[in-house]
Amino acid sequence: MTLGEKISKLRKENNYTQEQLAEILGVTRQSISKWESDIAYPETDKLIKMGRLFECSMDYLLNDDITEKQGIEPKESETFWDKFKKQFCERKSEKMIFGMPLYHIGKNAHGFFAIGFKARGVFSFGLISRGVFSFGLFSLGVISIGLLSLGLISAGVFSAGLLAVGSIALGLFAAGAISVGLISFGALSVGCFSTGALAIGKYAAVGDHASAYIAIGKSVAEGSVYTHIGDLSTADIQKVIEWLDANVPSALGFAKEIFKFYIQ
Repeated sequence: MTLGEKISKLRKENNYTQEQLAEILGVTRQSISKWESDIAYPETDKLIKMGRLFECSMDYLLNDDITEKQGIEPKESETFWDKFKKQFCERKSEKMIFGMPLYHIGKNAHGFFAIGFKARGVFSFGLISRGVFSFGLFSLGVISIGLLSLGLISAGVFSAGLLAVGSIALGLFAAGAISVGLISFGALSVGCFSTGALAIGKYAAVGDHASAYIAIGKSVAEGSVYTHIGDLSTADIQKVIEWLDANVPSALGFAKEIFKFYIQ
């Protein structure tokens, strides 16, 4: 069995395309094709890389008389990270969806399903992740979940989006330990309309300690227009609604209606 036949056999056994193997070795696809056809031969450093990648000896690759794969013993000093990198081999589907591989697993992954250190796709999972549905340490997407997350719907330790949920949340609708938003819910809540243990609002705030034009607090209330401590009566609710209708801009009408529903 020739070197080219062995390279082709090992590549197919490990589910690599010629393009994927070329990317791993830092050569062109044409080079892989020439090697497999025995038109050209890989350089020594490429042979060593293939030996490590396919876990076979140089004797097996270079000796035509040896037809059975001879493995190489793992180094005694091999770390957990070395073992992990061996398992985290490049994988890419040949089937395409919307011009993307159905799946791509690799350091820089781009596919319908993408998994990698950097991942980009419809469904993406990675250290740095971008996608319609994105999950990662640093995540950007329509629906985004991560340590640092940005999206239309976003959840994370630090979260920003149209709807944001997190320890620190910033959004049109925000909920978190510390939240800032048009409508905000949190232990420390800041927004046009806010509710929380410490609620600071432009128009209205409800909380243990509330501060806004309309402040409704359990313990402390600081309102420049209306102040109330304790539960609201029907008459109190009506006063709040009348003031909101008269003073909140029409552009914030949806937020006003949500707040009115909340206090009722």
